[in-house]
Formats: sequence, structure tokens, C-alpha cells
Amino acid sequence: MNLKRTFGTILSVLGIVGLIYTGIAIINHSTQVTTMVVIGIISLIFFTTGISLVRNTKDEAA
Repeated sequence: MNLKRTFGTILSVLGIVGLIYTGIAIINHSTQVTTMVVIGIISLIFFTTGISLVRNTKDEAA
């Protein structure tokens, strides 16, 4: 498996976990809004970067 694809998968999973955490925290009103906005934006960046890495990396047969 390609290293870029692996890194893209890890970033995507981290982004999904961060977005779920942000959603749960916003619903429960457990933390400050500023903190949740920052975590949400960073998670969205991770998710989109990971998806684009997985999508744009070509498969190379060894």
C-alpha cells in the first residue's frame, strides 16, 4: 500500500473522529463555542486533505 494513501486514510479517520466529537460537544453544550469552532475547522481540514490524498494518489503495482 502506498504511503500517501495510508497517510490520507489516517487523516480522514482523524477528521471524522474530530467532526463527531465536535458535533457531540455542540449538542451537549459541554465546552466553549470558540474551542468547538477551532476543533471543527481543523477536523474539516484533516478530512478534506485525507480524502483528496486518497483520491488523487494513483495505484502502483509493484
